[in-house]
Amino acid sequence: MLLWVGLGNPGAEHARQRHNIGFMAVERIAQRHRFGPWRSRFKGETCEGTIAGDRIVLLKPQTYMNDSGNSVQPAAAFLKTTLDDITAFHDELDLAPGKVRAKKGGGNAGHNGLRDMTRAFGAPDFHRIRLGIGHPGHKDLVHRHVLGNFAKGEAEWLDRLLDAVADAAPLLAERKPEDFMTKVALLTGPA
Repeated sequence: MLLWVGLGNPGAEHARQRHNIGFMAVERIAQRHRFGPWRSRFKGETCEGTIAGDRIVLLKPQTYMNDSGNSVQPAAAFLKTTLDDITAFHDELDLAPGKVRAKKGGGNAGHNGLRDMTRAFGAPDFHRIRLGIGHPGHKDLVHRHVLGNFAKGEAEWLDRLLDAVADAAPLLAERKPEDFMTKVALLTGPA
């Protein structure tokens, strides 16, 4: 069983913010692969389904970004998943908008959701899908940028990215992160 975690903040006021692209990604995966309904568990919302023959639980922590580990760790313990079975989908300032990178472990690059997951597990060795939102250009603008809503002009690349992540999800389930990144790049590249 795999646990895929979308990082974000709960509530309608946060739904379209750049910081919530992780929520958006797992919601699109659930929709595309016809997962069951969302329900409240583990201080979050979960739904379950199967992709490429693997049972997958999607989790959207409802603890706010800074306390994501307080939802993810109990879910992992209950589901008996190892760190190698956990993937966090999150916003990434250091990637251009619409770009995707997969990695395992490493630093948190100032991302509070990743930092709290690392704290909760005592190790950073879970998988990450880094979803590029771009950098505003100066560190003083970062807070407003990540907590700002996606602009109307960003809707096209955002929708294409979310579709590509959902379409390439079977490659993640098969533990082929490089192939996943290649397929997303092909699906989001110039038409």
